[in-house]
Amino acid sequence: MGLGSASTAAPLLARSRREEEEKEKEKEQVVERKGPWRGWGLGETWRELKLVWRIAGPAILTSLFEYSLGSVTQTLVGHIGTLELAAVGLQNLVISGIGFGIMLGMGSALETLSGQAYGAGKPHMLGIYLQRSWIILLLTGLVLSTVCIFATPILKLLGQTDEIAELAGRFSIWMIPELFAFAVDFPIEKFLQAQSKVGVMAGISATVLAVHLPLSWVFIIKLNMGLVGAAITLNLAWFLLVAGQLAYLFSGKCRDAWTGFSWLALTDLVDFLWLSVASAVMLCLEYWTMMVVILLAGLLKDPEIAVDAASICMNMEGWSFMIPLGFVAAVSVRVSNELGAGRPKAAKFSVLVVIMISVAIQTTVMLIILTTREHFPALFTEDQHVMAKVSKLAFFLAASIFLSSIQPVLSGVAIGASWQSTVAYINLGCYYVVGLGTGALLGFKLNLGLEAQLARDRVATWVG
Repeated sequence: MGLGSASTAAPLLARSRREEEEKEKEKEQVVERKGPWRGWGLGETWRELKLVWRIAGPAILTSLFEYSLGSVTQTLVGHIGTLELAAVGLQNLVISGIGFGIMLGMGSALETLSGQAYGAGKPHMLGIYLQRSWIILLLTGLVLSTVCIFATPILKLLGQTDEIAELAGRFSIWMIPELFAFAVDFPIEKFLQAQSKVGVMAGISATVLAVHLPLSWVFIIKLNMGLVGAAITLNLAWFLLVAGQLAYLFSGKCRDAWTGFSWLALTDLVDFLWLSVASAVMLCLEYWTMMVVILLAGLLKDPEIAVDAASICMNMEGWSFMIPLGFVAAVSVRVSNELGAGRPKAAKFSVLVVIMISVAIQTTVMLIILTTREHFPALFTEDQHVMAKVSKLAFFLAASIFLSSIQPVLSGVAIGASWQSTVAYINLGCYYVVGLGTGALLGFKLNLGLEAQLARDRVATWVG
Protein backbone atom coordinates (compact mmCIF):
# COMPACT_ATOMS: atom_id res chain seq x y z
CA MET A 1 0.00 0.00 0.00
CA GLY A 2 2.79 2.44 0.97
CA LEU A 3 4.86 1.54 -2.12
CA GLY A 4 1.85 1.99 -4.41
CA SER A 5 1.09 5.40 -2.93
CA ALA A 6 4.69 6.49 -3.31
CA SER A 7 4.90 5.30 -6.94
CA THR A 8 1.66 7.15 -7.76
CA ALA A 9 2.72 10.33 -5.96
CA ALA A 10 6.13 10.56 -7.66
CA PRO A 11 4.80 11.22 -11.21
CA LEU A 12 2.23 13.64 -9.79
CA LEU A 13 4.94 15.59 -7.96
CA ALA A 14 7.15 15.61 -11.04
CA ARG A 15 4.25 16.80 -13.21
CA SER A 16 3.36 19.51 -10.66
CA ARG A 17 6.97 20.68 -10.62
CA ARG A 18 7.06 20.80 -14.43
CA GLU A 19 3.82 22.78 -14.51
CA GLU A 20 5.23 25.33 -12.05
CA GLU A 21 8.39 25.70 -14.14
CA GLU A 22 6.31 26.17 -17.31
CA LYS A 23 4.18 28.85 -15.61
CA GLU A 24 7.34 30.64 -14.47
CA LYS A 25 8.73 30.57 -18.02
CA GLU A 26 5.44 31.94 -19.37
CA LYS A 27 5.63 34.85 -16.90
CA GLU A 28 9.20 35.58 -17.97
CA GLN A 29 8.16 35.53 -21.64
CA VAL A 30 5.32 37.98 -20.87
CA VAL A 31 7.82 40.32 -19.22
CA GLU A 32 10.19 40.04 -22.19
CA ARG A 33 7.34 40.99 -24.56
CA LYS A 34 5.56 43.68 -22.55
CA GLY A 35 8.33 45.42 -20.64
CA PRO A 36 9.72 45.51 -17.10
CA TRP A 37 6.50 46.55 -15.31
CA ARG A 38 3.66 45.20 -17.43
CA GLY A 39 3.02 41.53 -16.79
CA TRP A 40 4.28 41.69 -13.21
CA GLY A 41 1.76 41.74 -10.39
CA LEU A 42 2.24 42.20 -6.68
CA GLY A 43 3.31 38.58 -6.30
CA GLU A 44 6.11 38.91 -8.83
CA THR A 45 7.20 42.25 -7.38
CA TRP A 46 7.33 40.70 -3.92
CA ARG A 47 9.37 37.81 -5.32
CA GLU A 48 11.86 40.25 -6.84
CA LEU A 49 12.05 42.18 -3.58
CA LYS A 50 12.94 38.98 -1.74
CA LEU A 51 15.59 38.10 -4.33
CA VAL A 52 17.11 41.58 -4.06
CA TRP A 53 17.08 41.66 -0.24
CA ARG A 54 18.54 38.17 -0.05
CA ILE A 55 21.66 39.66 -1.66
CA ALA A 56 21.44 43.32 -0.61
CA GLY A 57 20.71 42.74 3.10
CA PRO A 58 23.86 40.73 3.91
CA ALA A 59 25.86 42.81 1.39
CA ILE A 60 24.89 46.05 3.19
CA LEU A 61 25.82 44.54 6.55
CA THR A 62 29.13 43.31 5.13
CA SER A 63 29.93 46.75 3.71
CA LEU A 64 28.95 48.49 6.96
CA PHE A 65 31.00 46.11 9.12
CA GLU A 66 34.08 46.35 6.88
CA TYR A 67 33.85 50.13 6.58
CA SER A 68 33.45 50.34 10.35
CA LEU A 69 36.89 48.79 10.81
CA GLY A 70 38.52 52.00 9.56
CA SER A 71 35.87 54.24 11.12
CA VAL A 72 36.37 52.74 14.58
CA THR A 73 40.10 53.36 14.26
CA GLN A 74 39.57 56.94 13.10
CA THR A 75 37.03 57.63 15.87
CA LEU A 76 39.38 56.43 18.62
CA VAL A 77 42.35 58.31 17.14
CA GLY A 78 40.22 61.48 17.07
CA HIS A 79 40.15 61.44 20.88
CA ILE A 80 43.97 61.58 20.97
CA GLY A 81 44.26 64.91 19.14
CA THR A 82 43.24 66.94 16.08
CA LEU A 83 46.62 66.42 14.37
CA GLU A 84 46.33 62.63 14.65
CA LEU A 85 42.73 62.74 13.40
CA ALA A 86 43.78 64.83 10.38
CA ALA A 87 46.67 62.44 9.62
CA VAL A 88 44.51 59.31 9.82
CA GLY A 89 41.77 61.03 7.81
CA LEU A 90 44.27 61.88 5.05
CA GLN A 91 45.70 58.36 5.03
CA ASN A 92 42.29 56.70 5.13
CA LEU A 93 40.62 58.80 2.44
CA VAL A 94 43.61 59.68 0.22
CA ILE A 95 46.48 57.19 0.40
CA SER A 96 44.45 54.13 1.43
CA GLY A 97 41.60 55.49 -0.69
CA ILE A 98 43.76 55.24 -3.80
CA GLY A 99 44.48 51.57 -3.11
CA PHE A 100 40.95 50.77 -1.96
CA GLY A 101 39.38 52.37 -5.04
CA ILE A 102 41.70 50.65 -7.50
CA MET A 103 41.43 47.24 -5.82
CA LEU A 104 37.64 47.39 -5.45
CA GLY A 105 37.25 48.62 -9.03
CA MET A 106 39.51 45.95 -10.51
CA GLY A 107 37.72 43.31 -8.46
CA SER A 108 34.46 44.34 -10.14
CA ALA A 109 35.64 42.70 -13.37
CA LEU A 110 35.18 39.41 -11.53
CA GLU A 111 31.67 40.54 -10.56
CA THR A 112 30.72 41.00 -14.23
CA LEU A 113 32.17 37.73 -15.54
CA SER A 114 31.18 35.56 -12.58
CA GLY A 115 27.60 36.81 -12.49
CA GLN A 116 27.10 36.15 -16.19
CA ALA A 117 28.80 32.73 -16.02
CA TYR A 118 26.65 31.70 -13.05
CA GLY A 119 23.48 32.90 -14.79
CA ALA A 120 24.46 30.93 -17.90
CA GLY A 121 24.90 27.71 -15.87
CA LYS A 122 28.73 27.63 -15.93
CA PRO A 123 29.64 27.80 -12.23
CA HIS A 124 33.01 26.05 -12.74
CA MET A 125 34.35 29.20 -14.43
CA LEU A 126 33.95 31.24 -11.23
CA GLY A 127 36.99 29.62 -9.62
CA ILE A 128 39.12 30.35 -12.71
CA TYR A 129 38.03 33.99 -12.74
CA LEU A 130 38.74 34.24 -9.00
CA GLN A 131 42.33 33.05 -9.44
CA ARG A 132 42.93 35.44 -12.36
CA SER A 133 41.67 38.31 -10.22
CA TRP A 134 44.00 37.31 -7.36
CA ILE A 135 47.01 37.31 -9.67
CA ILE A 136 46.23 40.75 -11.11
CA LEU A 137 45.31 42.36 -7.77
CA LEU A 138 48.34 41.01 -5.87
CA LEU A 139 50.64 42.42 -8.56
CA THR A 140 48.69 45.68 -8.37
CA GLY A 141 49.27 45.70 -4.60
CA LEU A 142 53.03 45.63 -5.17
CA VAL A 143 52.78 48.68 -7.42
CA LEU A 144 50.47 50.56 -5.05
CA SER A 145 52.78 49.98 -2.08
CA THR A 146 55.11 52.58 -3.61
CA VAL A 147 52.35 55.17 -3.11
CA CYS A 148 52.38 54.36 0.62
CA ILE A 149 56.18 54.54 0.78
CA PHE A 150 56.26 57.99 -0.84
CA ALA A 151 53.05 59.25 0.80
CA THR A 152 54.75 62.13 2.64
CA PRO A 153 56.27 63.83 -0.45
CA ILE A 154 53.07 63.13 -2.42
CA LEU A 155 50.93 64.85 0.22
CA LYS A 156 53.34 67.79 0.45
CA LEU A 157 53.27 68.11 -3.33
CA LEU A 158 49.48 68.25 -3.14
CA GLY A 159 49.72 71.24 -0.79
CA GLN A 160 49.24 69.62 2.64
CA THR A 161 51.08 71.08 5.64
CA ASP A 162 54.40 69.47 6.60
CA GLU A 163 53.17 68.39 10.04
CA ILE A 164 50.06 66.59 8.77
CA ALA A 165 51.81 65.14 5.68
CA GLU A 166 54.70 63.63 7.68
CA LEU A 167 52.44 61.97 10.24
CA ALA A 168 50.05 60.69 7.55
CA GLY A 169 53.03 59.41 5.51
CA ARG A 170 54.41 57.48 8.47
CA PHE A 171 51.00 55.90 9.13
CA SER A 172 50.67 55.02 5.40
CA ILE A 173 53.88 52.95 5.49
CA TRP A 174 52.57 51.00 8.49
CA MET A 175 49.36 50.28 6.55
CA ILE A 176 51.02 48.63 3.50
CA PRO A 177 49.90 45.09 4.58
CA GLU A 178 46.28 46.24 4.24
CA LEU A 179 46.74 46.53 0.45
CA PHE A 180 47.47 42.81 0.10
CA ALA A 181 44.49 41.96 2.28
CA PHE A 182 42.35 44.01 -0.16
CA ALA A 183 43.84 42.03 -3.06
CA VAL A 184 42.63 38.71 -1.64
CA ASP A 185 39.43 39.90 0.05
CA PHE A 186 37.67 41.78 -2.77
CA PRO A 187 37.79 38.95 -5.36
CA ILE A 188 36.44 36.44 -2.81
CA GLU A 189 33.56 38.80 -2.04
CA LYS A 190 32.65 39.12 -5.73
CA PHE A 191 32.99 35.33 -6.13
CA LEU A 192 30.53 34.70 -3.29
CA GLN A 193 28.16 37.48 -4.39
CA ALA A 194 27.78 35.93 -7.84
CA GLN A 195 26.44 32.77 -6.16
CA SER A 196 24.27 34.79 -3.72
CA LYS A 197 26.36 33.40 -0.83
CA VAL A 198 26.45 36.74 0.95
CA GLY A 199 25.22 35.67 4.39
CA VAL A 200 28.55 34.08 5.25
CA MET A 201 30.34 37.31 4.31
CA ALA A 202 28.21 39.27 6.77
CA GLY A 203 28.87 36.69 9.50
CA ILE A 204 32.65 36.79 9.03
CA SER A 205 32.83 40.60 8.91
CA ALA A 206 30.58 40.93 12.00
CA THR A 207 32.85 38.56 13.95
CA VAL A 208 35.97 40.46 12.91
CA LEU A 209 34.41 43.82 13.88
CA ALA A 210 33.43 42.39 17.28
CA VAL A 211 37.10 41.49 17.85
CA HIS A 212 38.40 44.76 16.39
CA LEU A 213 36.36 47.08 18.65
CA PRO A 214 37.82 46.10 22.06
CA LEU A 215 41.26 45.36 20.60
CA SER A 216 41.49 48.86 19.09
CA TRP A 217 40.47 50.48 22.37
CA VAL A 218 43.14 48.51 24.25
CA PHE A 219 45.97 49.26 21.79
CA ILE A 220 45.11 52.89 20.93
CA ILE A 221 43.72 54.24 24.23
CA LYS A 222 44.54 51.87 27.11
CA LEU A 223 48.15 51.05 26.11
CA ASN A 224 48.57 54.58 24.69
CA MET A 225 50.14 53.24 21.47
CA GLY A 226 48.43 55.87 19.32
CA LEU A 227 48.89 55.50 15.57
CA VAL A 228 51.13 52.45 15.97
CA GLY A 229 48.33 50.66 17.81
CA ALA A 230 45.86 51.81 15.17
CA ALA A 231 47.99 50.32 12.38
CA ILE A 232 48.47 47.01 14.22
CA THR A 233 44.77 46.46 14.93
CA LEU A 234 43.53 47.60 11.51
CA ASN A 235 45.96 45.39 9.59
CA LEU A 236 45.14 42.46 11.88
CA ALA A 237 41.40 42.96 11.31
CA TRP A 238 41.72 42.79 7.52
CA PHE A 239 43.85 39.65 7.66
CA LEU A 240 41.38 37.98 10.03
CA LEU A 241 38.69 38.81 7.48
CA VAL A 242 40.70 37.19 4.69
CA ALA A 243 41.46 34.13 6.84
CA GLY A 244 37.75 33.59 7.51
CA GLN A 245 36.83 33.89 3.84
CA LEU A 246 39.59 31.51 2.72
CA ALA A 247 38.52 28.98 5.35
CA TYR A 248 34.98 29.05 3.93
CA LEU A 249 36.22 28.85 0.33
CA PHE A 250 38.37 25.77 1.00
CA SER A 251 35.75 24.07 3.20
CA GLY A 252 33.89 22.58 0.22
CA LYS A 253 30.83 24.83 0.54
CA CYS A 254 31.50 26.17 -2.99
CA ARG A 255 32.47 22.88 -4.64
CA ASP A 256 30.59 23.65 -7.88
CA ALA A 257 32.39 26.98 -8.34
CA TRP A 258 35.73 26.18 -6.68
CA THR A 259 37.40 23.04 -8.02
CA GLY A 260 40.91 23.91 -6.87
CA PHE A 261 43.84 25.82 -8.34
CA SER A 262 44.17 25.54 -12.11
CA TRP A 263 46.70 26.49 -14.80
CA LEU A 264 43.75 27.91 -16.76
CA ALA A 265 43.95 30.91 -14.43
CA LEU A 266 47.13 31.94 -16.27
CA THR A 267 45.33 32.15 -19.63
CA ASP A 268 43.47 35.19 -21.01
CA LEU A 269 45.05 37.40 -18.36
CA VAL A 270 45.41 40.35 -20.76
CA ASP A 271 41.68 40.46 -21.59
CA PHE A 272 40.84 40.08 -17.90
CA LEU A 273 43.29 42.88 -17.08
CA TRP A 274 41.65 45.29 -19.55
CA LEU A 275 38.20 44.65 -18.09
CA SER A 276 39.69 45.09 -14.60
CA VAL A 277 41.26 48.41 -15.58
CA ALA A 278 37.98 49.66 -17.10
CA SER A 279 36.13 48.67 -13.91
CA ALA A 280 38.77 50.39 -11.76
CA VAL A 281 38.62 53.63 -13.76
CA MET A 282 34.82 53.71 -13.54
CA LEU A 283 34.65 53.22 -9.76
CA CYS A 284 37.79 55.19 -8.88
CA LEU A 285 36.63 58.34 -10.64
CA GLU A 286 33.51 58.11 -8.48
CA TYR A 287 35.13 57.02 -5.19
CA TRP A 288 38.06 59.44 -5.38
CA THR A 289 35.80 62.50 -5.23
CA MET A 290 35.92 62.11 -1.44
CA MET A 291 39.72 62.12 -1.67
CA VAL A 292 39.65 65.36 -3.66
CA VAL A 293 37.43 67.00 -1.01
CA ILE A 294 39.97 66.13 1.71
CA LEU A 295 42.91 67.41 -0.35
CA LEU A 296 41.17 70.70 -1.17
CA ALA A 297 40.22 71.09 2.50
CA GLY A 298 43.93 71.07 3.32
CA LEU A 299 44.41 74.13 1.09
CA LEU A 300 41.77 76.21 2.89
CA LYS A 301 42.16 78.56 5.85
CA ASP A 302 42.79 76.67 9.16
CA PRO A 303 43.68 73.42 7.33
CA GLU A 304 43.73 71.25 10.46
CA ILE A 305 40.11 72.14 11.33
CA ALA A 306 39.04 71.96 7.68
CA VAL A 307 40.59 68.50 7.16
CA ASP A 308 39.12 67.23 10.44
CA ALA A 309 35.62 68.48 9.55
CA ALA A 310 35.84 67.16 5.99
CA SER A 311 37.10 63.75 7.12
CA ILE A 312 34.23 63.44 9.65
CA CYS A 313 31.68 64.34 6.96
CA MET A 314 33.26 61.92 4.50
CA ASN A 315 33.29 59.27 7.22
CA MET A 316 29.56 59.72 7.79
CA GLU A 317 28.90 59.75 4.06
CA GLY A 318 31.03 56.63 3.71
CA TRP A 319 28.89 54.86 6.32
CA SER A 320 25.68 55.86 4.55
CA PHE A 321 27.21 54.98 1.17
CA MET A 322 27.52 51.37 2.31
CA ILE A 323 23.73 51.06 1.94
CA PRO A 324 23.55 51.83 -1.81
CA LEU A 325 26.83 49.89 -2.16
CA GLY A 326 24.95 46.82 -0.93
CA PHE A 327 22.35 47.47 -3.60
CA VAL A 328 25.18 47.82 -6.15
CA ALA A 329 26.11 44.23 -5.28
CA ALA A 330 22.48 43.10 -5.51
CA VAL A 331 21.67 44.80 -8.81
CA SER A 332 24.94 43.78 -10.47
CA VAL A 333 24.33 40.14 -9.51
CA ARG A 334 20.67 40.25 -10.59
CA VAL A 335 21.44 42.03 -13.88
CA SER A 336 24.38 39.79 -14.78
CA ASN A 337 22.43 36.63 -13.84
CA GLU A 338 19.38 37.66 -15.89
CA LEU A 339 21.50 38.73 -18.88
CA GLY A 340 23.45 35.48 -18.66
CA ALA A 341 20.12 33.62 -18.75
CA GLY A 342 18.92 35.70 -21.73
CA ARG A 343 16.24 37.76 -19.90
CA PRO A 344 17.04 41.48 -20.42
CA LYS A 345 13.55 42.76 -19.51
CA ALA A 346 13.63 40.92 -16.19
CA ALA A 347 16.99 42.63 -15.54
CA LYS A 348 15.36 46.04 -16.14
CA PHE A 349 12.58 45.20 -13.71
CA SER A 350 15.14 44.34 -11.03
CA VAL A 351 16.88 47.70 -11.56
CA LEU A 352 13.63 49.63 -11.01
CA VAL A 353 12.86 47.70 -7.82
CA VAL A 354 16.36 48.32 -6.41
CA ILE A 355 16.23 52.07 -7.15
CA MET A 356 12.92 52.45 -5.28
CA ILE A 357 14.28 50.67 -2.19
CA SER A 358 17.54 52.63 -2.21
CA VAL A 359 15.81 56.02 -2.47
CA ALA A 360 13.46 55.18 0.42
CA ILE A 361 16.30 54.10 2.73
CA GLN A 362 18.66 56.98 1.90
CA THR A 363 15.84 59.48 2.50
CA THR A 364 15.49 58.06 6.01
CA VAL A 365 19.25 58.32 6.60
CA MET A 366 19.21 61.93 5.36
CA LEU A 367 16.53 62.84 7.92
CA ILE A 368 18.53 61.17 10.71
CA ILE A 369 21.63 63.21 9.80
CA LEU A 370 19.66 66.46 9.87
CA THR A 371 17.99 65.76 13.22
CA THR A 372 21.27 64.72 14.93
CA ARG A 373 23.58 67.33 13.35
CA GLU A 374 24.31 68.94 16.73
CA HIS A 375 25.22 65.62 18.34
CA PHE A 376 26.94 63.14 15.98
CA PRO A 377 30.20 65.21 15.62
CA ALA A 378 30.95 64.44 19.30
CA LEU A 379 31.48 60.79 18.33
CA PHE A 380 34.63 61.77 16.43
CA THR A 381 36.19 64.72 18.26
CA GLU A 382 36.10 66.84 21.41
CA ASP A 383 37.26 70.01 19.63
CA GLN A 384 34.42 72.57 19.71
CA HIS A 385 35.57 74.36 16.52
CA VAL A 386 35.55 71.12 14.53
CA MET A 387 32.17 70.11 15.95
CA ALA A 388 30.64 73.47 15.01
CA LYS A 389 32.03 73.21 11.48
CA VAL A 390 30.64 69.70 11.01
CA SER A 391 27.19 70.77 12.25
CA LYS A 392 27.21 73.59 9.70
CA LEU A 393 28.15 71.16 6.92
CA ALA A 394 25.39 68.69 7.87
CA PHE A 395 22.94 70.18 5.34
CA PHE A 396 25.38 69.58 2.48
CA LEU A 397 26.09 66.11 3.86
CA ALA A 398 22.36 65.28 3.96
CA ALA A 399 21.90 66.42 0.35
CA SER A 400 24.90 64.32 -0.65
CA ILE A 401 23.45 61.23 1.01
CA PHE A 402 20.09 61.66 -0.72
CA LEU A 403 21.60 62.11 -4.19
CA SER A 404 23.84 59.07 -3.72
CA SER A 405 20.78 56.81 -3.47
CA ILE A 406 20.45 56.35 -7.25
CA GLN A 407 23.86 56.89 -8.84
CA PRO A 408 25.69 53.92 -7.20
CA VAL A 409 22.84 51.59 -8.20
CA LEU A 410 23.30 52.65 -11.83
CA SER A 411 27.01 51.85 -11.45
CA GLY A 412 25.96 48.36 -10.36
CA VAL A 413 23.90 48.06 -13.56
CA ALA A 414 26.99 49.04 -15.57
CA ILE A 415 29.04 46.35 -13.81
CA GLY A 416 26.40 43.69 -14.42
CA ALA A 417 26.02 44.66 -18.08
CA SER A 418 29.79 45.14 -18.69
CA TRP A 419 29.48 48.85 -19.59
CA GLN A 420 32.43 49.96 -17.44
CA SER A 421 34.34 51.79 -20.20
CA THR A 422 31.37 53.96 -21.20
CA VAL A 423 30.54 54.91 -17.62
CA ALA A 424 34.21 55.75 -16.96
CA TYR A 425 34.02 58.56 -19.56
CA ILE A 426 30.75 59.82 -18.05
CA ASN A 427 32.26 59.88 -14.55
CA LEU A 428 35.36 61.69 -15.81
CA GLY A 429 33.30 64.48 -17.37
CA CYS A 430 30.81 64.85 -14.52
CA TYR A 431 33.07 64.58 -11.47
CA TYR A 432 36.28 66.17 -12.67
CA VAL A 433 35.24 68.67 -15.38
CA VAL A 434 31.84 69.89 -14.17
CA GLY A 435 32.24 69.11 -10.45
CA LEU A 436 35.86 70.14 -9.91
CA GLY A 437 35.38 73.33 -11.92
CA THR A 438 32.34 74.27 -9.85
CA GLY A 439 34.16 73.56 -6.58
CA ALA A 440 37.23 75.59 -7.54
CA LEU A 441 35.08 78.56 -8.55
CA LEU A 442 32.92 78.51 -5.41
CA GLY A 443 35.65 77.57 -2.94
CA PHE A 444 38.60 79.72 -3.95
CA LYS A 445 37.21 82.54 -6.11
CA LEU A 446 34.03 83.20 -4.11
CA ASN A 447 35.62 82.16 -0.75
CA LEU A 448 32.83 79.72 0.18
CA GLY A 449 35.38 77.30 1.65
CA LEU A 450 34.58 73.70 2.57
CA GLU A 451 30.87 74.14 1.85
CA ALA A 452 31.78 74.75 -1.80
CA GLN A 453 33.74 71.50 -2.01
CA LEU A 454 30.80 69.46 -0.72
CA ALA A 455 28.48 71.31 -3.11
CA ARG A 456 30.87 70.48 -5.95
CA ASP A 457 30.65 66.81 -5.09
CA ARG A 458 26.84 66.90 -5.23
CA VAL A 459 26.73 68.82 -8.53
CA ALA A 460 28.88 66.10 -10.07
CA THR A 461 26.69 63.31 -8.72
CA TRP A 462 23.48 64.97 -9.92
CA VAL A 463 24.82 65.64 -13.43
CA GLY A 464 26.23 62.10 -13.61
